[in-house]
Amino acid sequence: MMSSMNLPNKLTILRVIMIPFYVIFQMGYLGGEAAKYVALTLFIIASLTDFLDGKIARKYNLVTNFGKFMDPLADKLLVSAALICFIELGSLPAWYVLIIISREFIISGFRLVASDKGVVIAASYWGKFKTTSQMIMVVLLILNIDHPVFRMLTQIFVWIAMILTLVSLIDYLMKNKDVLKD
Repeated sequence: MMSSMNLPNKLTILRVIMIPFYVIFQMGYLGGEAAKYVALTLFIIASLTDFLDGKIARKYNLVTNFGKFMDPLADKLLVSAALICFIELGSLPAWYVLIIISREFIISGFRLVASDKGVVIAASYWGKFKTTSQMIMVVLLILNIDHPVFRMLTQIFVWIAMILTLVSLIDYLMKNKDVLKD
């Protein structure tokens, strides 16, 4: 199965496979003192595969239906897994994580309805900014450096990620409101 897949799709699958390992290390189930750094490394590599798979797919015309479906799903799984870990670790409140994950479900549902009507809703710049800010926030939360400047920077990114999550949701809904009309 994997041999017939192109490189971007293999990178997407690799990202999904990395998620449970990220969670195991993020939660400190393995790795002792180094667990946080292993989790950080796994998260950064997984995030880079997100950037690379899309770039390669577009550059070499390797865009597939599998990739169109799985790439955003893999991103949502990665970020959601991280955010849920942060609830248990006491780094983020549940309401915050619920808003972010709810946005992802709303947009996924919206895309499904659009796809039924033959409409493809591409990722917007707001969505890309949202994803980037969430990934930076996750890196900062994993590092969890106990220094006032670092704590403030982390809080700033927590709020930037939330604001961009809401702005990108509103942007998607406004630009694609016709999709909901029968």
